[in-house]
Amino acid sequence: MRLPVALIALVLSSPLAAGERIVAPGTGTLAAAIAAAAPGDVLTLSDGAYRGPVTIDRSLAIIGPRGAVVDGEGAGSVMTITAPDVRLSGFTVTGSGRINQNLDAGVKIEKGADRARIEKLSVTGNMHGIDVHGGRDAVVTGNEITGTDSPRMNERGNGIYVWNSPGTLLENNVIRFGRDGIFSNASSNSIYRGNVMRDLRFAVHFMYTRNTEVSGNTSIGNHLGFAIMFSNQAKILNNLSLGDREHGLMLNYANNADVTGNLVRGGTKKCLFIYNAHKNLIWNNRFEGCGIGIHFTAGSEKNVLSGNAFIANREQVKYVGTRNMEWSHEGRGNFWSDHPAFDLNGDGIADGFYRPNDVMDQVLWSQPAASLLIGSPAIQLVRWSQRDFPATLPGGVRDSAPLMRPLTLPVPEDILRYEAQAAGRWATGNFDDTDPDNFSAH
Repeated sequence: MRLPVALIALVLSSPLAAGERIVAPGTGTLAAAIAAAAPGDVLTLSDGAYRGPVTIDRSLAIIGPRGAVVDGEGAGSVMTITAPDVRLSGFTVTGSGRINQNLDAGVKIEKGADRARIEKLSVTGNMHGIDVHGGRDAVVTGNEITGTDSPRMNERGNGIYVWNSPGTLLENNVIRFGRDGIFSNASSNSIYRGNVMRDLRFAVHFMYTRNTEVSGNTSIGNHLGFAIMFSNQAKILNNLSLGDREHGLMLNYANNADVTGNLVRGGTKKCLFIYNAHKNLIWNNRFEGCGIGIHFTAGSEKNVLSGNAFIANREQVKYVGTRNMEWSHEGRGNFWSDHPAFDLNGDGIADGFYRPNDVMDQVLWSQPAASLLIGSPAIQLVRWSQRDFPATLPGGVRDSAPLMRPLTLPVPEDILRYEAQAAGRWATGNFDDTDPDNFSAH
């Protein structure tokens, strides 16, 4: 029987004829569909459970609704990608193994699996959420990644783990629970932007990472916001650290970084911690409402601090060292909320310099028991003499051109709501305090 020409055209233009295959839920159905697929095919899932784990060893796309659940049932990584140009979109991935040493993950992108695209997945109940493990130019965007809140924090997996995977783009992901939100190790030339991370150890954690941008991210209620460690040429731009418990931003053996436009607010300990970090540009940031605004130590040299605002921190600066440090650049210093300044010529620069610490501060840092004498006449006499005879002052921080007005950095309304929730948890003690690490000692 001859088919009408219109019917033939309809069949040829059908998505199924173009390589789209409908995959029914069940045990082994997804693995069988992958084995039967040709490069370029699109496998479409529907609501229901798909038993894993599975390996994607050819270039194809797997798409589906959130109700389509690929479940690894506790065996290794749920979906392992070994081929280039694979796209996963829309569905749920759960049930990885629990062996941290094996980096069991919801989605694993292995070496050679270049240009993988992981988008709009719900990745929940796995050891690690997404492990970009050697694949180049991966795009991980718009995913909701929820880790576990047990056992101890250091024994959990990361939301996204990037290892030796240049060109990775992590964008607009929401990550909650687990160990670190984004852990970047021995990688380079990547961009991590627009991600929101809550209830973690570190929101972003760099180790041996080079030339990578971290921009427009939000860290809320974590132990530490942005930890840049043993890394070079990082760009830390326009991020928010709100209510992070230990440090908002830490530069630890980090060099040649550009730290600009960040807001750290409401941390219980330190807004900014700089430890043995050199040649960093730190400008136009706002550090507000922390126990210490900036803790600067371990011989850090040739850093430029300019245009920053230090507001209502209980102690603005803790400088541990004997050298003289100038914290202004080309006639522009920083704003200090505790500086009683005047500006008679109206140029926006205070007429007097700012010096946050004296020798008694250093004594009190090294000998906390001396705080019992803080109001004694002897200590008041030492401080008076240093104020009136500056030659007696030790080496320390000086801002020769303090600003009269602080910069402002806006926070979106939905993020303000999360910030209030985090502040409530810290105030009531309703947080996970099982991590044995003492970050303040780093």
